This record gives sequence, structure tokens and C-alpha cells, in this order.
Amino acid sequence: MMFFKSRRSRAAVHHHQSDSDEEDYRKRVNKEEEEEGPGPCTSLTVWRKSLLYCCTGFTVIGSEGDLVYRVDNYRGDSGEEVLMDGKGKPILTIRHHKKLSLQDEWLVYEGEAADHTNGRSSSKKEKKKPLFSLKKQANFLNSNSNVLARVFLGAAADKRPAYVIQGSYAKRSCKVVDKVRNMVVAEIKMKEAANGSASFGSDVFQLVVRPGLDPTPAMAMVLLLDQMFS
Repeated sequence: MMFFKSRRSRAAVHHHQSDSDEEDYRKRVNKEEEEEGPGPCTSLTVWRKSLLYCCTGFTVIGSEGDLVYRVDNYRGDSGEEVLMDGKGKPILTIRHHKKLSLQDEWLVYEGEAADHTNGRSSSKKEKKKPLFSLKKQANFLNSNSNVLARVFLGAAADKRPAYVIQGSYAKRSCKVVDKVRNMVVAEIKMKEAANGSASFGSDVFQLVVRPGLDPTPAMAMVLLLDQMFS
């Protein structure tokens, strides 16, 4: 399953392995954007609540009122969350990887990367490589920074980030910036009532995803921010 759009999937991994390819990658990105044209934005309403009784999680509604994503946490704070589609099929697994460093790391795998029948990961599934990873920014090193987290394709290692998340999750005001194209590809916003006179509070907000980023990894980033700052 392709979660990052074609222009990123063809070149991004190679780009982050070699700085000399950056200019060539930028040219390919610009050419493909000219050919594809500006696509429509995807607007999702995110409700910080599970539809199931006695579960925590998320319910995500599309612009047509359809159930797009859901998260149902049965086990509380287990360090792992599974993002499902509207029918309950696992799409991504998010796992908190605690490290002896200033920055914790979160890994995101395709599908259900853990065996939930016994609460442990099987040896076969444990060998899955992450699609992308995220590190929380240690802002005490730079008190003036508005960067919340950095997103890397695959495991972080010593790569440059593919995306940077800026803003304030507590205020539901965040931007995901594509570092290669230097443009905003997703935003988290407070959701306002139809007449614009009031908002729904912090538990109901909007996720707006622009062309160039698939809504699925964008929603995974929301879950990661919620783990970090809630």
C-alpha cells in the first residue's frame, strides 16, 4: 500500500541517503507537480473519542459524513496504537520506541505489526521495517523553536527529516511542512461551528491534508502528537 504520493515514493529514500541527489530530486518533484496539477485538499473532522464503550481512541469523519478512520484502545496506555479504516481493518501500527537519549522515537508500521492475541509481537512481525518514524523535538535545547517533532522516512538513524511539525497541539494549531519542497502539506485546526461563532473545543478538530501527502500518514502524525502532548 502506497502511503506517500508517487513523487515521494520514487525518490525520497534515495534522497535522504545522499545529499548530492537533492537538486535532482527537487527538479523531479517540480516536474511531476506541473504534470499532475494541484489536486483537491482532504478535510477530515477528528473526534478524540472512540465509538466503542469503555475504549479510548479517535473517530475520524470525512467531508461526506463517512467514517474514514478509527482508533479503539482496549488496553489503555500500552505504548502502541492501531489506526484502522472505517470498517475496522488495521492500516498502520504506531509503537513507542523508548531510547536512552534526549529524544524518544515513535515507529509506524504498515498493517497490524503486533500479535494482539498474547500481547507480544511475533518474531516474524517484529522484523517489519517501519514506514516512517517520528522524534519529539527537545525544545529545552532551543526555547525559541516552534518545532514539535520531526518525521523521517523509515527509521530515523542519521537521516534528514522528510517533514517537520510546527505549532501547538494543545491549541490544535499545527502545520506539517515538507522539508524538500518547503511547503505546508497538512494542518491541524480548531473546528468552528457553521456560523463561525464558536468552536467545538479541543476534542473535536480539523485535519486538512493538501496534495502531496496521503491522509493516512497525516492522521498517524495526529495520533503521535496526541501521545506526546496529551
